[in-house]
Amino acid sequence: MTNEKPGKSLSGWAALAIHLLFIAAVVWLLVGSISGNQWSVSRIVLMAFLLIAVALFLPFGYFTLQPNEAKVLILFGKYKGTIRTDGFHWVNPFKLAVPRSRYTLSLRIRNFEVEKLKVNDKRGNPIEIAAVVVWRVEDTAHALFDVDRYEHYVKIQSDAALRHLANCYPYDHGEEEEVTLRSGIDEVSSVLREELRERLAKAGVMVDETRLTHLAYAPEIAGAMLRRQQAEAIIAARRKIVHGACSMVEMALEDLQSKKVVELDEERKAAMVSNLLVVLCGEAEATPVINTGTLYK
Repeated sequence: MTNEKPGKSLSGWAALAIHLLFIAAVVWLLVGSISGNQWSVSRIVLMAFLLIAVALFLPFGYFTLQPNEAKVLILFGKYKGTIRTDGFHWVNPFKLAVPRSRYTLSLRIRNFEVEKLKVNDKRGNPIEIAAVVVWRVEDTAHALFDVDRYEHYVKIQSDAALRHLANCYPYDHGEEEEVTLRSGIDEVSSVLREELRERLAKAGVMVDETRLTHLAYAPEIAGAMLRRQQAEAIIAARRKIVHGACSMVEMALEDLQSKKVVELDEERKAAMVSNLLVVLCGEAEATPVINTGTLYK
């Protein structure tokens, strides 16, 4: 693997000053040859051609870098370093490979959204999942020389990592203390980030953040799963209501006994418990029935 190293360049303004001096020297030689300078004509022509060649060669070495941009230098197929300093630069024109845009890399933070994928979760249920990946180029040499088209590499590896993540966790209703895609969003996103960092390190890419943006059952089972969720919600609510009603009945019996309001035998206690549970657990308002006799007639 090729590791990034700093490249060398001259200030573009210093190179521009030298460039202007070469142009002035060419003009001076031409004027001297016309005015009958003591130099031989052949020598003057040779020097003029050399200076003109240098004056035409220098401009191809100029380039500018904006903040968070990098230029990769290559000399006859050999990597010569990376320049990360923004500003006006000049290097040997042979180090600026063509096309130049390919070897100018953006170091800015980028967002990539993994499109909605249809995969199976840990229990084999088909689900739809999507995520957003925040990434940036950290090593320009890895990005250009160790993978082919690093942006496409990021896309393919992000898809693969998201599919693998969905296969490792259930959508919901996991076992006791089991992390699920629905309940453990933060932990799942952290696992996805670490996996992507490991996968994309070969491309010199650093993943700063990942976040699930879409999570749902596939349409073919969404209706059945919705009914299951509704049933579980009803059961959980009923369980809570019954638990509260039993606590209230127990409290009522204890208060009646401790305050000696009335003495109840076991049969009357059973009848009272039954009536209170009907009142407290029923969905509709209870309709009282007045008993004018006793419980035994």
